[in-house]
Amino acid sequence: MRTIIWFLYFWAYLIAVLPEYWRVCRMQKQGKIEQHDNVVRKHVYNWADRLLGLAGASITTEGKQNIPNQPVVFVANHQGYFDIPLMLTQLDKPNPIVAKKEIMKIPMIRGWMEQLNCVFLDREDPRQSMESLKTAQELLAKGYSVVIFPEGTRNSGGPLGEFKAGAIRVATRAKVPVVPVCIDGSHALMKKGSLWIHPAKVHIRILPAVSTEGMSREEIRALPEQLRGQIALELEQMRKGQ
Repeated sequence: MRTIIWFLYFWAYLIAVLPEYWRVCRMQKQGKIEQHDNVVRKHVYNWADRLLGLAGASITTEGKQNIPNQPVVFVANHQGYFDIPLMLTQLDKPNPIVAKKEIMKIPMIRGWMEQLNCVFLDREDPRQSMESLKTAQELLAKGYSVVIFPEGTRNSGGPLGEFKAGAIRVATRAKVPVVPVCIDGSHALMKKGSLWIHPAKVHIRILPAVSTEGMSREEIRALPEQLRGQIALELEQMRKGQ
């Protein structure tokens, strides 16, 4: 029953706010950017927050004080489908997300993600991927923060995958801080290969920002593995209750 109610709400909310979607599209065309962004963030947050509540997610988030008051790249591990709504609700505000192009196929979701300035990535097309990451870099220059899952795919709570250097290079090229984010437990809300939703405890820990200013080439090359190791260690400590 929980799963049925969740999916009904998923679509019902999007249909109910269609007039608001058309309104924010008009605001964008009229150049009312600040007003546009405030309305988009409000509706995106409400939708994602209620979906997490209906799923039975019990969320503990630590470390919001570590988020600098400037554009940053949030680098998070990727356990499951619910990581996107978690990142939309548990950071400083809903921020643009670098997401796989497959999400573009979901009706109405694509429209709201585009209004949120999300970037769609085709990992099978290196040229398109580079263009998408360039778009993310341009968003940082405009004052937006960006959320990236550098593993590129869900690990279902297992060992972390490789952190792709291209994704993290967005931060070093824009010379903005990287904020590592640890997510644990989200995979249990909807297990791999299943559409059934189960209540679960989710723990999120936002770590201190890593400055990219003045990094040498060697430091830039080492950054993806450095962040991966930092998040892996923090996940281990979280699971031990530390």
